[in-house]
Amino acid sequence: MYDYAIRFEEDSAPGLAIFCRDLPELNSYGEDRKSAISEALNAIETTLSIYVDQRRVIPVASAPEAGGHVVRLPAVTVAKIALWNAMMQRDMRKADLCRLLGVHQAQGDRLVDFLHTSKIEQLEAALKAFDLRLSVTVQPYCAERMGFPRHR
Repeated sequence: MYDYAIRFEEDSAPGLAIFCRDLPELNSYGEDRKSAISEALNAIETTLSIYVDQRRVIPVASAPEAGGHVVRLPAVTVAKIALWNAMMQRDMRKADLCRLLGVHQAQGDRLVDFLHTSKIEQLEAALKAFDLRLSVTVQPYCAERMGFPRHR
């Protein structure tokens, strides 16, 4: 659902530019494919922060195209996306979230701050206030190569 596909383009300088069609604001760079992939998660989380700043719904990921690389987001990041999108569906602001959860402003802000690490338990409690629950699946890294279906 939020496994974003990125693509690489040769840059005029040595290296690769990183793009994501689902997150057009994403802009990053790596010296080679390996460093570009390692930069991609940070670039995605930074881009998600832009969506929060602009009070926009975070889009679901579309199917990857041939030659792309899929970035699997951490469970905490996916939970923050779900929380943010639930807030947007109800036209809520961060202050509304704080009132709903009975938490201080700083604590509520961190729940939708993609550049801050939150405890999964706090996110689960926040999602519960929206009648949502987090569901986690565990798969081997090589599941897709072995022909197992990909869960979302």
